[in-house]
Amino acid sequence: MKKIFLIVILLASAVNIKAQDVTGDWYGAINVAGAKLHMIFHINKSGDIYSTVMDSPDQKAKGLGTDKTTVNNNTITIEANKFGIKYTGTYKPDSSIINGTFAQGALNTPLILTHKQPENQGNVKRLQDPTEFPYKQEEVTFPNSKAGNVLAGTLTIPSNGKVSKIVVLITGSGPQDRNEELQGMNHRPFLVLSDWLTRNGIAVLRYDDRGIGKSTGNFSIATTADFADDAEAAVKYIQARPDLNKLSIGLIGHSEGGMIAPIVASRNNAVKFICLLAAPGIPMIEVGLQQQKDQLRMAGMTQEAMKAPLAIIQNVFKTIVDNPKLSSAKLKSKLDTILLRELSTYPPETFAKESKQEMANRIASQFLSPWYRYTISLKPSDYLTKVQCPVLALNGTLDIQVESTTNLAGIKAALQTGGNQRNEVVALPGLNHLFQQAKTGSLNEYAEIEETFNSVALEKVSTWINKLR
Repeated sequence: MKKIFLIVILLASAVNIKAQDVTGDWYGAINVAGAKLHMIFHINKSGDIYSTVMDSPDQKAKGLGTDKTTVNNNTITIEANKFGIKYTGTYKPDSSIINGTFAQGALNTPLILTHKQPENQGNVKRLQDPTEFPYKQEEVTFPNSKAGNVLAGTLTIPSNGKVSKIVVLITGSGPQDRNEELQGMNHRPFLVLSDWLTRNGIAVLRYDDRGIGKSTGNFSIATTADFADDAEAAVKYIQARPDLNKLSIGLIGHSEGGMIAPIVASRNNAVKFICLLAAPGIPMIEVGLQQQKDQLRMAGMTQEAMKAPLAIIQNVFKTIVDNPKLSSAKLKSKLDTILLRELSTYPPETFAKESKQEMANRIASQFLSPWYRYTISLKPSDYLTKVQCPVLALNGTLDIQVESTTNLAGIKAALQTGGNQRNEVVALPGLNHLFQQAKTGSLNEYAEIEETFNSVALEKVSTWINKLR
């Protein structure tokens, strides 16, 4: 997920660089709520115009566009208004380091950038990555006629031909390729999952998100509803192939993909089973609030200290949910009012680098994307109550992005309300949001853990599917 919301109320910043030396790939990391989040800035120049593309590998986000890159002498400023991000820093010509600050929302934190890729990024051994593929692999494309885009993916089919089921893998939030790769971390959970399933007699179709990899379309303006249409297009593609249309079709969704799978299954009877991996089961506004609470807890904040920031977030979320048809400009005005009132309680030194109004503008802007406004209002139960096919829901007990207890309970309750008794929900001890065996579940562990996808989870998924009749 973004992950599903992984918004942290952050700050604003400043950076400086010498023009002829600033282009290239720059790596760094910020500390947020006790977690280390790696950032990559790809800075380019065309004529006199600079542009920047960002990656946030720990959040599985790649190719994030920015609005403006300004280079003035030894100063660089990068602004991504959609995410409420501003980076400002200085560059010394005799070194390959940018010293600056990263600002998002109400947080202002140091961010040092270098050309050197961190040792724990891309170099962590991923022993589960397949090196041999004893099955059929086929590069495929299929259209989403509703949106007019074309999805590109990989179809894997057991070589013995004794296959009765096929699954479509649906990625979590943020721009994802068919392997759900965490860029810069050598981490490809869907590659490992698809390999395991295919070796266990289950065909798999996995695909790049729209506008990502080889798929066409515009990712930045798409909502969860649009991604559901893409997933349903994959189902229709399978139905249209003579060599596949007799197979039982299932969906496996991770994180936001676990929200999308029930949407599709609730309206398309061709879906015969679904697996929900770290999927939301409670209203998304509650998922977002729980994320914030867990992040603050991991940062060492007491329950009492959490009350104020959580109240602000809850007020912002509620305003978005209560005003679905309000224009972006009018919604931003409402959010500005809320934020300015709350920021007035902050100490004066908070505004040493920007005014209260500038900070409020930056914080508000991260909540205005079509995806955010749509998704924060979703209630998984609206779709889960309509799902009548078998459902398996798994979640790790150390997941701090989609908390296991409340979300699994929500999934179970919604299915039972809809009369679906063919379901199983399982909490897997010690696993994080990526289904790795973890110590704390913190985001910074994602890159440090060699395991890609815990074997217990893999075994549970394949065994459950193969037992279906």
